[in-house]
Amino acid sequence: MRRLLIGVVLVLLVYAVWGYARGVPAPASAVGSIDAQKARERGAELGEKAALAGEKIKAAASDAATTTKIKAKMALDEIVKARAIDVSTDGSTVTVSGTVHSRAEHDRALLLARETAGVITVKDRLSLVAER
Repeated sequence: MRRLLIGVVLVLLVYAVWGYARGVPAPASAVGSIDAQKARERGAELGEKAALAGEKIKAAASDAATTTKIKAKMALDEIVKARAIDVSTDGSTVTVSGTVHSRAEHDRALLLARETAGVITVKDRLSLVAER
């Protein structure tokens, strides 16, 4: 029932926007005069776009959550200096970049990224620099 109501509202909205764009005001009794096929096609098109946008938002939120988990692990770790390391996530692939001051810090940063749930691949872009 809810989907039907949303569909009817969407059809009316599409018709009103379409009429406004053509410079024709939508009459109060426009429901009976809507070209049903065009309205269905436009509604389906908008529904598909909304679904794709929802999936992109979901993926971006998942990537951000993974990045945040890894950065939090690094911030709490005694070996890794998290402020000098950047983490980016694209699906199940994590890229760790920045500078580290020891091999132990390098290995620990990569381990923290690898052992995070959902991570399959870790790209190592860390640079080892000598301490001053």
